[in-house]
Amino acid sequence: MAALLLLTAAASPPPPTVDVSVTGLRSTKGQILVCLTANPKAFPDCSKDKASVRLAVKAANAGHFKIAAPADGTYAVAVVHDENSNNKMDMALFMPKEGFGFSRNPAIGMGAPKFKSASFAVTGETHQAIKMKYML
Repeated sequence: MAALLLLTAAASPPPPTVDVSVTGLRSTKGQILVCLTANPKAFPDCSKDKASVRLAVKAANAGHFKIAAPADGTYAVAVVHDENSNNKMDMALFMPKEGFGFSRNPAIGMGAPKFKSASFAVTGETHQAIKMKYML
């Protein structure tokens, strides 16, 4: 019995996760590019953050998926509906041709929202419902 208690006490807690649901996709073509970052300077472009979590989810499966966060903390999520699966957001002049969304669904003005308006605390399992937006 003591050994069982010792094993239970030594087991590390599960990593924190963000349970994400995406709504408002205009099609199930392509994939959803997902970025989870704790770095305000790297939001929404995770390529500037080596510690970010990036993944691609089939658009048909974007209604519900999980992101494993590196640790508890404050994060923001950015998603792009990469309809043609070329692994980037396509632009027409300065307007995105593909859909996008952010955690906490902040108001969109000119350009992406600031980290502060999209950020949220992650401890244990956290949920974010993201509504896609399309400009064109």
